Amino acid sequence: MPLQVLGINHHSAPLEVREKVAFPQEIQADALADLAAQPGIAEAVLVSTCNRTELYLRVPDAQPEAPNLGARFLSDHAGMNQQEADRYLYTLHDEAAVEHLFRVVASLDSMILGEAQIQGQVKSAYERAAEADGGFAVGPVLSRMFESALMVGGRVRSETRLGTGAASIPSAAIELARKIFGALKGRRALVLGAGEMSELTMECLRGEGVQDLLVSNRTEARAREVATRLGATAVGFERLPQVMGEVDIVVSATAAPHPVITRSLVEQAHVGGRKRPLLILDIALPRDVEPAVGDAANVFLYDIDDLSQVVEGNLERRRSEVAVAEGIISDGVLEFWHWYRGRNVVPTIRELRGWAEQVRERETRRALHGLNHLSARDQAAVEALTRQLLAKLLHSPTTRLREAAAEGRDAQTLEVARYLFALDDTVLERDAEWNGRKREP
Repeated sequence: MPLQVLGINHHSAPLEVREKVAFPQEIQADALADLAAQPGIAEAVLVSTCNRTELYLRVPDAQPEAPNLGARFLSDHAGMNQQEADRYLYTLHDEAAVEHLFRVVASLDSMILGEAQIQGQVKSAYERAAEADGGFAVGPVLSRMFESALMVGGRVRSETRLGTGAASIPSAAIELARKIFGALKGRRALVLGAGEMSELTMECLRGEGVQDLLVSNRTEARAREVATRLGATAVGFERLPQVMGEVDIVVSATAAPHPVITRSLVEQAHVGGRKRPLLILDIALPRDVEPAVGDAANVFLYDIDDLSQVVEGNLERRRSEVAVAEGIISDGVLEFWHWYRGRNVVPTIRELRGWAEQVRERETRRALHGLNHLSARDQAAVEALTRQLLAKLLHSPTTRLREAAAEGRDAQTLEVARYLFALDDTVLERDAEWNGRKREP
């Protein structure tokens, strides 16, 4: 089982486990180089996002311990014992591993169906692997596999409506912001809270070009940690009246049991009235914002129910596209698998053609030696004729070998082909056998 994927994702593990296993981007190249240096690993790609950490491996058939190498690599990084890690790890092999990657890139395996970020994240992971350890982490198989997956992902996005419309609370918030402000580039945004929903919202805002991004949290150390990781600026809760007077967008996702944004806070922030629009998106439950805030001039307030209606309508449209996406993925997996299986017969085809070409050259040379009265043009015609004959004779065997490989019958077919053409003998033995047959009456 040379192709394998080992991983942990939002289906198999809670957030606190996924956080332990995740690899910060700055250490991924070094970690991958260490993994690829293991003797049981021929090729490796590491994909690590907020919802999944996965190892895509190609291992020699003679290395049955490779899955254990990958599992130990993940558990050691997470500081977990192997038994604990095994509760959350999944392992897929060969065609199932290929299909899994294609589904991941097409965002059918995402927490949010059709989300757009995963394709870019996988592409970046593949590019890092191609550069890691001098480019030795990735070889021809995983390169073809990831490039095929990215191509299939592109087809799913262009040929279906799977990515149409916001399909998460943070993305719905961004969709509403665009309706009010148009392009968000150059806008200032404040995010209250430092949990997963807040982080996703900050990533969405960054993706829309918001450069001036502030984050505030009751626990200031947590705000600073998130700000450092996502390139934002941490501000204390005590500065909210000042900061809210300077931003265009406020997204609140705290776990507070009572409102943190009140009508009086907004009025304090905008003494004399708000001169430009302020969008407040309350994605907390219970709500972070007093409903009366929405009555203030130039303040647009949306709560989680408003956003949920946007999301549900878009998700329903996305679900109707899943069958079409599955068909595109199936075609892509089949095409890759035919190519992959066909690789098994390439050495035999190359060897067969090499042996046949040696025979052709030798016999043509002998024939032309006795036909030295022919002109150079006629000798070239004889040479061309033998090449054409050889190509026609080998066309059917090589085609059948590739077809057998694509259908999974390569092992038996290769054995027969190698026996019939004596490809397991040495060159000298084959030549002696050939010359012996030539001397027979």
